[in-house]
Amino acid sequence: MLTHNLRIFLEVANRRSITETANARYISQPAVSKAIQSLEKELSLKLFHRDKKNGMIPTEAGKKILLLARQMEDLENRIRQTAFRENNFIGGKLRIASVPVTTTALLSKVLRQYRETYPYVTVEIKEDNPLAVQKMVEEHAVDFAVTYAPFGKLDAEILIRDEMVGILPLDSETGIIEISKAADHMILCRAGMETVTERLPAGHGIDFSRSLLVQTAQTVVRMVEEGNGVGLISKFTLSSISHNLRICPIQPPLDTQIGLLAYDLADLTPVAQEFARMIRELCAEMI
Repeated sequence: MLTHNLRIFLEVANRRSITETANARYISQPAVSKAIQSLEKELSLKLFHRDKKNGMIPTEAGKKILLLARQMEDLENRIRQTAFRENNFIGGKLRIASVPVTTTALLSKVLRQYRETYPYVTVEIKEDNPLAVQKMVEEHAVDFAVTYAPFGKLDAEILIRDEMVGILPLDSETGIIEISKAADHMILCRAGMETVTERLPAGHGIDFSRSLLVQTAQTVVRMVEEGNGVGLISKFTLSSISHNLRICPIQPPLDTQIGLLAYDLADLTPVAQEFARMIRELCAEMI
């Protein structure tokens, strides 16, 4: 089982802050610092360096210890879930990574039912862009992810096949949007840009340097509604946002996928298996 100092180490590494860790655990900041110092003394290693902009950053040695500690946390969770199951009920901790649109359009639709069915499971959802979500899986920070491609070399199961579309004000007369011609006044969110970069066929040397890159899909929609340019967004993402815009096909066409992502989908914990089952059933109904 994880020691107290290792738990504090994990919390600080996740939050990048001694203050936030202390507040989350209802302990003093000196107590957090003492736990980190004790662990560093025990291991004869410096685990963090302090950065004014980014907070507590793991050292190279700290990153290696962090990966192992997360694996220990995963094993501890599995031990507890096994014990719960031997007592004929499912319990433990479920950690899911997700991009915002899959949280809104998929996870939120099964979360209530899941909690009602498995009241002894604690659910933690971590949101970020697709590449950051993929990294969470790689670093054992979550049990699995629901996210957009690319999936890298991790184990993935496609849930929904999606495509990118263009969006314009309703009074626009444009038909098919040619990306190469619209790039100078195109608006994309970060996840959309990652999809375009991944899926754009070889030989299409399109310069997106003048395109407007924003944080969320909702911002893309609002910017287009205000006449700031041509939006490029996934069709599934757009379906989850209220809008009054014209949807246009794009050239070249760009497809993408939403999927379950894990180190090994066949080796999910019992609590993760049940949530993944519910997500699969929901997506099957949506197709």
